[in-house]
Amino acid sequence: MTKPAKQPRVLCVGIPVRDLTFRIDAVPGRGNKIPASAYGEICGGNALNAAIGISRLGGKARMCGPMGDSEEAASRFIFDKLGEEGIDSSGLIHMPGLVTPISAVMVDTSGERTIVTFRDPGLWKVKFPAADTLLNDCDAILTESRCASFVTPLCAAAAQRGIPVVVDVDNAMAMNDGLLTAATHLIFSAEALHGTAGTADDAEALKKVASLTHAFVAVTRGPKGTLWLDDKHQFQETPAYPVHSVDTLGAGDIFHGGFTVAFGEGQSIPQALRFASAAAALKCTRPGGAFACPSRAEVEAFLADKPN
Repeated sequence: MTKPAKQPRVLCVGIPVRDLTFRIDAVPGRGNKIPASAYGEICGGNALNAAIGISRLGGKARMCGPMGDSEEAASRFIFDKLGEEGIDSSGLIHMPGLVTPISAVMVDTSGERTIVTFRDPGLWKVKFPAADTLLNDCDAILTESRCASFVTPLCAAAAQRGIPVVVDVDNAMAMNDGLLTAATHLIFSAEALHGTAGTADDAEALKKVASLTHAFVAVTRGPKGTLWLDDKHQFQETPAYPVHSVDTLGAGDIFHGGFTVAFGEGQSIPQALRFASAAAALKCTRPGGAFACPSRAEVEAFLADKPN
């Protein structure tokens, strides 16, 4: 892979989360108590995880979104971690009296994660600076669908300026949600796609969503790879790379970050999806959530051994 001509500058819009992670043999039944074999404290959230991926994979990430009160202990922890990753945190907005989201994450021996999250409802009332301020010196936006209530106007302003808007659709959306038309690239999880379109058939669901938007649409399906529609509305597939998975936490977010970096560099959709798939696969081979994201060099070395 040739060296990219530019380092894409990506505004990542979402809600940071403090993740408390526990490695367990199996998810306990109701009312049971079990020991954990390992514990860790990291920060997460879809957009923040993707920002880590963007920073490690060759882009420049700026994080924007609501956080809890500035006096929280979690606040300084998250800012410190972002600084260590080279992520610009100047777009994060403290909201007095509120709580930064917190998750209990259980990772079993197969690498699958089970998550319980608390998000303070007041965080959705955040007010952003003017779009011109946030979009200055921005090559792309990456955001998460659960933030539609406060991010849609910004995404629409970006799209009007010709700035790509990549949306990680991780929860079911209304078919008339404005973010579906404000986005330029919609990448769904399978569960979110089925819930949005009202059908469990991936192809039918993609076609249904595509009829409502001019955006690129795709669905990630874990080990089954990614199904997407090309510019002629023909189905295409990008296979997943088989690996020994030990931790899937953050893999989807690294996929979105990798895609945004590659697309922002000028790679084609098939190339960007292949790059994203490789980054997500390598992340799954290591514990640590998004902080297990590989480097750009590791992804390129991995892809060098794989057929196009």
